Amino acid sequence: MAVWLHAGLIERLSTAAKREIEDNELLLSPMVLLEMHYLYRRKRIAVEPAALFSYLNTTFGIAVCDYPFAAVALAAISVDWTDDPFDRIIVAQAAANHDSALITADAEIRRHYKPAVW
Repeated sequence: MAVWLHAGLIERLSTAAKREIEDNELLLSPMVLLEMHYLYRRKRIAVEPAALFSYLNTTFGIAVCDYPFAAVALAAISVDWTDDPFDRIIVAQAAANHDSALITADAEIRRHYKPAVW
């Protein structure tokens, strides 16, 4: 979602996802920043993560979630439907933080994490 917002592809979001963006405080898992760096180094995205986050913070008020990592790591143990470390931590971050909504294009995440929307 973060990369799509940066690219201005808001029209591709569902009504439910747009509602989440408009009605809630937007938090980004620190793992998303690391994943963006990974994608940037592999040339799958063209914008450096720091610049991308700065834009999202300024434009949409997105902040980095500071939920305790120990709680996130414990929650990640039960995310056993994937071995992808990015997905495990990102989903666990939302789940540990009161089963928060997670806006994602990832169909696999949406299938396994009920509060996920796109």
